[in-house]
Amino acid sequence: MRTKLLIATLAFAGLAGAALAQPAKTECLAGAKPGGGFDLTCRLAGNALHAAKLIKDPMAVTYMEGGVGAVAYNHVIGTRPGDGGLVIAASSGSALLIAQGKFGKHDENAVRWVGALGTDFGIVAVSADSPIKSLKELIAAFGKDPGAFPVGGGGAVGSQDWMKMAMIAREAKVDPKKMRYAALEGGGAVTTALQGGHIKIASGDASEMINLHQQGKLRILAIMSDRRLPGAFKDIPTTFEQGYTIDWPIWRGLYVGPKVGDAEYKWWVDTLAKLTKTDEFVKEREARGLFAFDSLGADFDKRVKADVAKFRALAKEAGL
Repeated sequence: MRTKLLIATLAFAGLAGAALAQPAKTECLAGAKPGGGFDLTCRLAGNALHAAKLIKDPMAVTYMEGGVGAVAYNHVIGTRPGDGGLVIAASSGSALLIAQGKFGKHDENAVRWVGALGTDFGIVAVSADSPIKSLKELIAAFGKDPGAFPVGGGGAVGSQDWMKMAMIAREAKVDPKKMRYAALEGGGAVTTALQGGHIKIASGDASEMINLHQQGKLRILAIMSDRRLPGAFKDIPTTFEQGYTIDWPIWRGLYVGPKVGDAEYKWWVDTLAKLTKTDEFVKEREARGLFAFDSLGADFDKRVKADVAKFRALAKEAGL
């Protein structure tokens, strides 16, 4: 009898602890303007959590542009380090910038990495009325006159979008550091600049640009993958298919402040683990052009830190 009572007491305590760890309200911070990858990540998490009834009220999404996530990173660490209801969008691009010291004095150990929600892939695109129809044509034209092709990407020199285009520039025998590169705040600003004729080449992410590609407002020339992607991407050739061994997978995930308690951190990890198994989440993820990439808690923490180490080596090789 005492054993049953003890088990029941422990079970109740566990449920009570989980209830106490669950935040009264949730918020997702996107470290760029609306319309880019951080916004996409926040919308995916918020919409799916609410649809799956894992949070009672809709998740608020707020924006804090600057340094493609750097301002948000420093804001959370300095101002809201223990806010257990706040998650912040991140990507493999965040790991790249951290590797180069572009998030300031704070490194990859300054926050608590919660989990990844999916993966995306890098792309290169031109305007819908561009005479260039393939990656091979782009590389040939860019190699002859790189100054005639201003490039736009969501971040400064050394950012993820710059690195993607740098690999293409090398195929064209052009020094990446001599590109006419416009550093813009997120994917939304990049597509606006491309459609407005302010840039000739857009370096970005597949999920950010697939809808505009389907609407005929821009043309994705290649997806940076070693295999053809399904669904909305099935008719878009990859870099590998076109003869170039360039790939760039991009995870999209979340982190919390460094002083968020273990119970609150565990609530986020466990809740995302439940979420990724729901039909509501799969539907939302696929609607945003993302592919499955479930990495949570300690596994995700290891992944982020391994990526930072890899990107430090890559940045050194690029002469940054």
